[in-house]
Amino acid sequence: MNTDHKFSAEFSAEVALSIPFHDVDAMGVVWHGNYFRYFELAREALLGKFNYGYRAMQVSGYLWPIVDTRVRYRAALVFEQPIRVQASLTEYENRLRINYQIFDAQSAKRTTSGYTIQVAVKAETREMCLVSPPILFERLGVQP
Repeated sequence: MNTDHKFSAEFSAEVALSIPFHDVDAMGVVWHGNYFRYFELAREALLGKFNYGYRAMQVSGYLWPIVDTRVRYRAALVFEQPIRVQASLTEYENRLRINYQIFDAQSAKRTTSGYTIQVAVKAETREMCLVSPPILFERLGVQP
């Protein structure tokens, strides 16, 4: 884990959403699998800050599959609830670890937390990299 940075707003992004009808079950509660889609939206916003979104990753010759993930559900999300989803980069030297928090937009109460871990894989050989590739450090503006 990198300890040189405080992982401030520079390494974070946030998206605002309102829970759509197609994300909820018959009880009006968000189905648990949809939380990963909310994480993905925040992750895309975060990676976009560094101009290293999924298309740029592909062009650079690396794939970044998710190899581990976790979600902790603290309070249910419901139809039409406005939420904020935050993504923060917390590790990048050997893998990407992105932490997530979901908040009710009105009360600011945290409803969900979680993380994803992605590793670099050379697109051409499908070989997993044990250290993040130089392009990531370049895009983040940090030294390896």
